[in-house]
Amino acid sequence: MTGIDIIGAFESTYLPRHDRDIFESTAHDVQWKQDLQLLTECGVSRLRYPVRWHRVEADEGVFNWQDTDKVLHYLRDNGFRPIVDLVHHTSYPRWMAGGFADPRFRTAYLRYTVAFARRYPWVQEYTLFNEPFSTLFLTGHEAIWPPYHEGLDSFVRQILNVLPAVAEASRAYADLLPGAKHVWVDTCEHHTGEGAAGSAYATMANERRFLVLDSFLGKYDGKGYDPDGPMAELLRDAGGDKLQDLEPGRIDVLGLDYYAHCQWHFDDKGGSTHTPHPLPLAQQIYLYWDRYRFPCLLTETNIRGFTSDRATWFKYVLEQCERARHMGVPLDGLCWFPVIDSTDWASLLFRNDGHIDPVGVYWLDDELARQPSVMSESYAKAAAGTPSKDLPAFTLREPVATWLRGYKSQMSHWNWNEAPDTDQGNCLPNTQTRMELRIVNAE
Repeated sequence: MTGIDIIGAFESTYLPRHDRDIFESTAHDVQWKQDLQLLTECGVSRLRYPVRWHRVEADEGVFNWQDTDKVLHYLRDNGFRPIVDLVHHTSYPRWMAGGFADPRFRTAYLRYTVAFARRYPWVQEYTLFNEPFSTLFLTGHEAIWPPYHEGLDSFVRQILNVLPAVAEASRAYADLLPGAKHVWVDTCEHHTGEGAAGSAYATMANERRFLVLDSFLGKYDGKGYDPDGPMAELLRDAGGDKLQDLEPGRIDVLGLDYYAHCQWHFDDKGGSTHTPHPLPLAQQIYLYWDRYRFPCLLTETNIRGFTSDRATWFKYVLEQCERARHMGVPLDGLCWFPVIDSTDWASLLFRNDGHIDPVGVYWLDDELARQPSVMSESYAKAAAGTPSKDLPAFTLREPVATWLRGYKSQMSHWNWNEAPDTDQGNCLPNTQTRMELRIVNAE
């Protein structure tokens, strides 16, 4: 028995420019009960589940909890244990035109989070703001998501607009939901570099990954970031001194989201997600735990590929979670995100064409019917307590084989099976597919 909870999840990110979310494009909004039944059949009762603020408060100051009531009451009454996710990426109301830079954010967010806690006082686990570092990096530094701001100055401004409100909500929840746990969820990163410029950027990025949580907790004697670290001068020039004055928030559990693209490699020409030197995930988890010393969850992982590729990556992540536990990390859960394929992540949610992302435990066919696979078989076995060593590893197909080339030495002790020709999945990436972010110079 692994002793590691297998956790479910459903993707729900809202695309403000299209007024549509992934619940709707995958039909989870109408098939949610059937999707939850899939979890039950796999033996999974704990799950990350979102509240869609953009639908709950479609009109400013007016809450409509009807759909949320149906699902959350069903979860409560049927033995599920939700980790309720209150803001998932750009899932804010459309009337908040400035997104996370909007001056109305604090007032609106606190109004919403307080109303939620008073309506659902039985909730035991919650995430107040999913992936604040990566979300605000994409909205405020890389101009990938609205409001499409760019550079360190705007990144800092958005952190300063959002983080105090999240910290205030975390303190309020200690009274509103006493005994419930705040699960802080963000990316679990590690970066490597070569050459003078690449090594310098990797050093900076390895410091930057902690910026938001350090600021939230006031880690450095009440200051928001390491005043002697490699980002200190850059942050001072960008107005980051104000991060040192934030009143700390509170968390109970550190949730780590890990994908192969969480490890970048930089050289003098730029950066790539296909790092040739990936740090084993167990060591990466340990680094985060050793820094913060909170109980941990692996709150997201997946790989874009055939269902057999997903099963193999699941085996790797579960094995690494087991190893992290043996290293002393109090880690009790692993979440494959999501249970069913999501949509439109191939364009990083820029387009709204319903393009299926081949990442789910169950894959979606052209009619959005949920299909089982070797991935769902491994997922159910792990939920029943099967350790990673007894889960199958399948020969990796392209392009995943190339993406994970650096991981081969970490998998060399496995017995490999030929990948099956059946239940391969839908909208599979071709060998030319690349999914990468533009890197904006931190200066």
